[in-house]
Amino acid sequence: MLTPTNSYQDLCQGFRWNVPERFNIATAVCDRFADRTGRVALIECHDGASLTTYSFDDLQRRSNRLANLLEANGLRAGDRLAILLGQRVETLLAHLAAWKIGAITVPLFSLFGPDALCFRLKDSGARILITDPEGADKVAGVRDTLSELKHVLTTAPADGAIALSPELERASDRYDVMSTMADSPAIIIYTSGTTGPPKGALHAHRVLLGHLPGVQWPHDFFPKPGDRFWTPADWAWIGGLFDVLLPSLYFGVPVVASRERKFDPESAIDLMVRHEVKNAFMPPTALRLLRQAEVAAGGLALRSLASGGEKLGDDMISWGCSTFGLVINEFYGQTEANLLVGSNAVVMPVKPGSMGRPIPGHEVAIIDDEGQVCEPGVSGTIAVRRADPPDPVMFLGYWNKPSATAEKFRGDWMVTGDLGESDEDGYITYQGRTDDIINSAGYRIGPAEIEECLTSHPAVAQAAAIGVPDPVRGEVIKACLVLYPGFEPNDDLAEEIKSYVKTRLAAHEYPRLVEFLQKLPLTATGKVMRRALRSPTA
Repeated sequence: MLTPTNSYQDLCQGFRWNVPERFNIATAVCDRFADRTGRVALIECHDGASLTTYSFDDLQRRSNRLANLLEANGLRAGDRLAILLGQRVETLLAHLAAWKIGAITVPLFSLFGPDALCFRLKDSGARILITDPEGADKVAGVRDTLSELKHVLTTAPADGAIALSPELERASDRYDVMSTMADSPAIIIYTSGTTGPPKGALHAHRVLLGHLPGVQWPHDFFPKPGDRFWTPADWAWIGGLFDVLLPSLYFGVPVVASRERKFDPESAIDLMVRHEVKNAFMPPTALRLLRQAEVAAGGLALRSLASGGEKLGDDMISWGCSTFGLVINEFYGQTEANLLVGSNAVVMPVKPGSMGRPIPGHEVAIIDDEGQVCEPGVSGTIAVRRADPPDPVMFLGYWNKPSATAEKFRGDWMVTGDLGESDEDGYITYQGRTDDIINSAGYRIGPAEIEECLTSHPAVAQAAAIGVPDPVRGEVIKACLVLYPGFEPNDDLAEEIKSYVKTRLAAHEYPRLVEFLQKLPLTATGKVMRRALRSPTA
């Protein structure tokens, strides 16, 4: 745990990981605080001003009931439980219950369409899915292709699913939590690849401990008395789960949850004021929307504000200081190894253009193609050392993809796929991607899944998805298409194709721009040259 000190160097030199041999996330974030005092854990906001408050005691009893129900339906240690829900108590309970059993959770974004859901459910081999009626409807059309999916449990009655409420009422609220190893698999979070389908990053229970310094660092040595955390980031992503929800509960800090599916600047300010939010993680897109809406920050009690997922820019940092009266600390990481680099304006000066220094506990460097550390000022690949024992925030590997896992490492270093350089003081500057990842509204999106969906449209013969600059989202997706003979490029067809992808994948994965081409630039081996399409002269 990080504590305030005089210098960055002192923090790094004095830091030691304390990872026990046995560790279970459910015990760490829930059961150890269930002491019958009614200590508040979760404040769930509904429509308008209505809310439900849950104590750690509530969470323990309810997750125990759910663990018993899941076991009765065949879930065992090592099995995968898929969770297709937003920011709501059932999402947290599902994770806790699965981890108590020793099962592996698979969070899924509630705005995913049937194709995106089908791939992830099939690839993970999920045995049970917990969702709401809307999610059950999406899966119903593809369920006959999911041979390993045995049950769908829903928050309310739905066709072909088991409603949770009556079943939970009959289940016992006592459960003996499995004593898992810290290295035992706990969660698969899907990340997008650049030349193939999405890959599942498998993390162990220790990953929570690995995130703690990265949460404390940009949030001014979180926690402090009176802290209360909120983020608009969905709990299906590593940012919502491990940057906010689980670390907060680990420290006994209440979390505010909101079911709003679309970010609204005025509502966000109102929520933070009404619920006295002290700490917030806001993706850059949310901050840009707040700025664009010219929101008034009067009444806010924010103590810390952090952002990550893409570069903010100096003008946004200045806007944050004038609007909120504090520095927006940036942080950097990815699904495979998160919260690696960050700024902390209390300990060190914020340098324009830099995303900060390596967070204590992580060895991050700029390396060349041979895996050698670059000199300051020399551009290379941002990488984190795997260490022995391993850095607890680092993933175990890609689910069922050993070759892809091996390709992620260059000697002792895990490569991020991002370019950067460091200066003499160890500050790291992000320079761009070494691959074709699209970074839109904080989502890292690989083009392969989008292109596969595009080419399934009857009019599309060839497709390439690229990211183009956007003042609000950082980047938006652009589809470059070659049509089959007999189809004429026009605005109506472009809108039809946009809607086609949006309904089959997700709202953040559909192309907002469509360009029709006669041919795509290809390499000698027939691969699309996306870099040429991104070039202004293409």
